Amino acid sequence: YFLPRIISFFYATLRLSEKFILLLILSAFITLCFGAFFFLPDNSKHKRFDLGLEDVLIPHIEPGKEGRHSGGQVIHGQGGHDEHRHSLRDKIRADHERALQEAKEKLRKSKEELRAEIQTEKTKVAEDLKKKDGPKPLPPVPMPKLVGINDGDPGDPDVKEKRDKIREMMKHAWDSYRQYGWGHNELKPIAKKGHSTNIFGNSQMGATIVDALDTLYIMGLHDEFKDGQEWIEQNLDFSVNAEVSVFEVNIRFIGGLLAAYYLSGQEVFKVKAVQLAEKLLPAFNTPTGIPWAMVNLKSGVGHNWGWASAGSSILAEFGTLHMEFVHLTYLTGNPAYYQKVMHIRKLLAKMDRPNGLYPNYLNPRTGRWGQHHTSVGGLGDSFYEYLLKAWLMSDKTDTEARKTYDDAIEAIERHLIRKSNGGLTFIGEWKNGHLERKMGHLTCFAGGMFALGADGSPDDKAGHYLQLGAEIAHTCHESYDRTGE
Repeated sequence: YFLPRIISFFYATLRLSEKFILLLILSAFITLCFGAFFFLPDNSKHKRFDLGLEDVLIPHIEPGKEGRHSGGQVIHGQGGHDEHRHSLRDKIRADHERALQEAKEKLRKSKEELRAEIQTEKTKVAEDLKKKDGPKPLPPVPMPKLVGINDGDPGDPDVKEKRDKIREMMKHAWDSYRQYGWGHNELKPIAKKGHSTNIFGNSQMGATIVDALDTLYIMGLHDEFKDGQEWIEQNLDFSVNAEVSVFEVNIRFIGGLLAAYYLSGQEVFKVKAVQLAEKLLPAFNTPTGIPWAMVNLKSGVGHNWGWASAGSSILAEFGTLHMEFVHLTYLTGNPAYYQKVMHIRKLLAKMDRPNGLYPNYLNPRTGRWGQHHTSVGGLGDSFYEYLLKAWLMSDKTDTEARKTYDDAIEAIERHLIRKSNGGLTFIGEWKNGHLERKMGHLTCFAGGMFALGADGSPDDKAGHYLQLGAEIAHTCHESYDRTGE
């Protein structure tokens, strides 16, 4: 009713030309509306928008055209949930879950672990840059005259009998290991099977083989030595995901390999020693440069023993690296090894020491002593041994090492060495300002150390230290004799 009146009103008030233009506009609008209705897509096409994100992203294969050579088209939103779509969906989900898990693991890592990983990556980049110039062989070094058995027999028949018996015992132990534990770190002789402790990360690194090489060579057991060398050439690999003791691996593996090299001149031992040493260097990435007790050979992440005082490093461990690392620098021309151990010595020289004694624990983060516990036995022993041997190894030119040794022995003699009620000389332990009148088995090495260090001792005390060494050895002999069956 209203529409005709409105139209008639416009017709009545407009001129003919204006009416014509208005009619054209109205016709075009009506045509557009009706045309759009006919061109709308079929309702089934909207189904793709009702699907989840994964169904929009994952292609659907048109039924009957999924063959490898069919030339069929990939159409989104059509067809059923076939095996291809499920496979792709599962792969995407697995990738997402893996990425989330890796992110969570990174967030859980400590600052020390992240710092170690960064340092390891830097080292890897540096190594890659070096490799661009091609592998560089280790520099040649002058070899001393090779030593070992000379096929001569001692003139004293009693000495010869004892020497032959010792060689027989060595061969028996080696043959048993060869039969029941070959390639393992150790042998359980009763169970007759291979064994490994946590100091080697439960990995099969042939610790017994490497550790025995120099003894085999000196005893003239050359066939056994050759077997060990072949195993090392073919099987000894340090690119394993294993946490190892820096101290144990240094003295047994690096020390064993270097000794075998100097005795035999075989290049493989030098190469393996350097490869392993590179794996130990990340352990020194601490705020003080005092190395961690343990390091992962693959990641370079280090940490200390959980039982050590307040997360401390142990004197006998970080103090028993000097000789091997000095020789590594000599053999490779790389000063890093020498610098690491000299930094340890200089740091210790600057620190205050209670009563002149070296406590067994030092925190690698703070550079402060842990518990004030001093022992010449376990936890401290080989620190003092290496001071003396560093002086001897330098042909007695490392006077700094000799003075450090002499000062330490003087403090030990003043505060730790006593006589029992029965007249036996012993070395006690200092703990929190008090002397504990006990002596552990590992302290027995000190008898030999005192005798070895007698030559060159200050104030002409050579005779005194020879006598002291003999007294300690006598105490140890008595302890074994009185407790034996």
